[in-house]
Amino acid sequence: MKSVAKKEAPATVARRYLKLVEWSEKDGCFVGSAPPIIGPCCHGSTETDVMAQLSTIVEEWVKIMLGDGHPLPAGTAGKKYSGQFVVRVAPELHKKASLKALARGESLNQFVATALAEA
Repeated sequence: MKSVAKKEAPATVARRYLKLVEWSEKDGCFVGSAPPIIGPCCHGSTETDVMAQLSTIVEEWVKIMLGDGHPLPAGTAGKKYSGQFVVRVAPELHKKASLKALARGESLNQFVATALAEA
């Protein structure tokens, strides 16, 4: 990430990071995280409560990192994705997926995209 001017408020810098609030069946509540700043770090019964907690936590982490002179990771909010990525798998798995795609009358790309969408 580009260097952050000392005068830039941690709250302003914290806005550069995507904050995720997801329902956890395992925990029976909403859980918040903001990778790559922090993993699952707060929970609550409503998305609104967790987002408020998470925003405060991210701001505090940014403040700590800047205060300690640690570089911040690249911002994630508004990041653009090309829609392409390479996945390396064992040859046996490649073969299995290719044959399943062929049996469904799909390309390997369509088969994998559908599998990811359903995951």
